[in-house]
Amino acid sequence: MEGNDTINITVSIAGRTYPLKIQTSDEPAIRGIVKELNEKINRFQLTYSKKDKQDCLSMALLTYAVDLHKSKQNTSSTAEPDQELSTKIEQLDELLDHLLK
Repeated sequence: MEGNDTINITVSIAGRTYPLKIQTSDEPAIRGIVKELNEKINRFQLTYSKKDKQDCLSMALLTYAVDLHKSKQNTSSTAEPDQELSTKIEQLDELLDHLLK
């Protein structure tokens, strides 16, 4: 059955590595999300140099939560949601679930 193959990968977020077991088809999206998250964390570190990585990680994730909230509000007021944003947020949610297990 194609699309149900799983692989083990390791991602690095804010300098810490996390092993994940994911669907092969999700790998490019997850790696893209990890890259985007690390870039966001780095921007927060540059902007708020006195904050530690945990604070910057929290602020980066908060921006994703705000985007998700806005997306849900927009989705309820429009007939067709932004599919790309919804997909990215769902993939981020899955990644966070994997990281917290």
